[in-house]
Amino acid sequence: MDAAPKAAVAAGGVTPDASAVRRFTTKQMGDACEMLVAAELTLAGIPALKVPDNWPHYDVIAQPLGAPAQRISVKSRTFKRGAAYVYYKAGDMFDWLAIVILSGEGGALRQVYMVPKATADHHARHDKPTSRTANDRYFRIDEVERLFSAFSSNFTLDEIGSHTKKGLAQETIGQAPVPER
Repeated sequence: MDAAPKAAVAAGGVTPDASAVRRFTTKQMGDACEMLVAAELTLAGIPALKVPDNWPHYDVIAQPLGAPAQRISVKSRTFKRGAAYVYYKAGDMFDWLAIVILSGEGGALRQVYMVPKATADHHARHDKPTSRTANDRYFRIDEVERLFSAFSSNFTLDEIGSHTKKGLAQETIGQAPVPER
């Protein structure tokens, strides 16, 4: 057995330099982010639950008091600058787009944006109508904060968003924490 597998066995299956390597699959990350969004909504007073896997168009259903049920499509990505995107299809039927961006350094830092579909559609990039990807709507991950900062931690599903959410402040990935007033 060479040194790398021995080190992995000694470290419980994880090599010493594996801190930058994810310890979960893409599916596990997606499921965890869907559960995270449902939990945050519920704790903010809007009961929510994750729908079964492969449910068409959305991942979480939420029931605001005195309002219709809200369908939420959850997209999760690991942060990196450059050509990394959040995608959805133009025909997907949902009311809110939840964008969960995890820290790229393997840490637990994350940012969640709860964006109304109309706002997401307005800011989304799209390709020419004749292209193979004409139905895709997308955002670069490193532009999400600039586009949707008003919807950061918007677990009350405020259609307008807010730049300051008392008690819901989180650090933004790639930026220093903003002090609360």
